[in-house]
Amino acid sequence: MFIAENTLPQISVVVPAFNEAENVENLATEIATALSETPYEMIFIDDASTDDTKAVLTDMKTRFPHLRVLAHRKNSGQSRGVRSGVLAAKAPIIATLDSDGQNDPADIPALFAQLTRTDAPETLAMVGGRRAKRIDSAAKKVASRFGNGVRKKLLKDEADDTGCGLKVFTREAFLRLPYFDHIHRYIPALMLREGYAIEFADVNHRAREFGESKYTNFGRLKVSVADLRGVMWLRTRMRLPEGVDEV
Repeated sequence: MFIAENTLPQISVVVPAFNEAENVENLATEIATALSETPYEMIFIDDASTDDTKAVLTDMKTRFPHLRVLAHRKNSGQSRGVRSGVLAAKAPIIATLDSDGQNDPADIPALFAQLTRTDAPETLAMVGGRRAKRIDSAAKKVASRFGNGVRKKLLKDEADDTGCGLKVFTREAFLRLPYFDHIHRYIPALMLREGYAIEFADVNHRAREFGESKYTNFGRLKVSVADLRGVMWLRTRMRLPEGVDEV
């Protein structure tokens, strides 16, 4: 299927990256393959990497016509990278991926189709990936299972796996959410808070080939307590009009 380069994208794939020079080209190749039948753009955001990520991404632009590269001047974290990409996106639908290669771009079309199907609920705004078979250490799996269980019970966000970086959602809905650092782990709860419907789908999960994880169990725990309290407070301050009519 031939898609003209000036065709407006139907989906923008947003990929925040920090020190992932060895992973970004393989990931871009997989994204291009997965979306070869769909008008798309991919936006990689270099979060002030200290390795060659920015240079590698810049060089890749000659080989990937649908690639856009944004660069933070100061390291600001994954959530800010996602927001920078969404703000710059030209498509009404966003897909997010982690840049370490553990999310499989081949899953994007199915999540995109689930979100945009003709019989979808009118308020459906997000389809989140759920890692069916996680390829992580035992300690990481246990910590994640515990954290997801506590968060799901307290926030009632319907999500078994908010740590999965693969999500497809509408740009409009995301930009209505209150922004804070680490928001990427609370998107389901915040979507529900705004009155949107959300769904989930099993996706593939792969081992990291290059580089090292930027998170530790202790690091996640350290920030999650404050984040949970904050999102719980936001939920108590919710009042929905159940629709707005112009009269």
